[in-house]
Amino acid sequence: MHWYLNVLKNYAYFRGRARRKEFWYFVLFQILAVFIISFLENYFAVANPEVYMGWFSAVYLLFTFLPALAVNARRLHDINCSAWWLLLHLIPFIGTVILLILAGLKGNSGSNKYSSESRIHLQGNAPD
Repeated sequence: MHWYLNVLKNYAYFRGRARRKEFWYFVLFQILAVFIISFLENYFAVANPEVYMGWFSAVYLLFTFLPALAVNARRLHDINCSAWWLLLHLIPFIGTVILLILAGLKGNSGSNKYSSESRIHLQGNAPD
């Protein structure tokens, strides 16, 4: 939960680098949160079919869109790629698969053009 909240706190921080741990914990929590929200929406929709419950998922995803974009950009920076690679998401399925593969690559050790060291933590990050 700490990593997820840290990404939310740094929602507008597109510079620097994000380690795999930060990225994948955020992705895991996103998946779990959307699953739980969708389950609850479906549960309450069965009880009251006149009310469309998809708004909770939509609001949650809108709320987390910018933090997700920022952590994706920082993750790409960690492997010495530009955030422009995020445009691959516009290619259905294939672009997302390519970006997930890139996100799983080990980050550059030492300096790269986006930061002086991959182990630099944003405010609030706990060390490994």
